[in-house]
Amino acid sequence: MAKTNPVEFFQQVRTEARKVSWPTRRETLITTAMVFVMVVLASLFFLVADQILSFVIGQLLQIGR
Repeated sequence: MAKTNPVEFFQQVRTEARKVSWPTRRETLITTAMVFVMVVLASLFFLVADQILSFVIGQLLQIGR
């Protein structure tokens, strides 16, 4: 593997960073909001699923008494 000096390395990094398609502020805000909405929806889903399973298991344990 060929060694490059630090100056050459940072020049290559700058060149590659210029090729990146950076999102706009609006795109970043929309994506962040979508992530928060999905987290809330997933949390509600697991809360409801947990409550239902808890109820069902409680009823099954009551049958055994």
